[in-house]
Amino acid sequence: MTPDLINAVFELSGAVLMWLSVARLYRDKKVRGVYWPATALFATWGGWNLIYYPVLGQWASLASACLLCAANSSWVLLALRYRKR
Repeated sequence: MTPDLINAVFELSGAVLMWLSVARLYRDKKVRGVYWPATALFATWGGWNLIYYPVLGQWASLASACLLCAANSSWVLLALRYRKR
C-alpha cells in the first residue's frame, strides 16, 4: 500500500467513528463528557487537509478527509445546538 492509501484508511476509520458519534449525539441530544472545542479543532484541521492533500496529490486521502471533515463539522454543529438546552 502507498502512504496515501494507508493515510486514507486512517481518515476513513475516523470518519466512520465520527459519524457514529454524530448519530449518537443526534439521538441523545445531550453533550456530556466531551469538550466540544477539541472536536472543533479537528474539524478545522480536516478543512485544512482538503486544501493540503490535493497539493500532495493524495487523492485517496482527500476523499476520506472529505467524509471525516463533514462528520466532525456535523458533530460540532449539533453540539453547539444541544449544549444550549
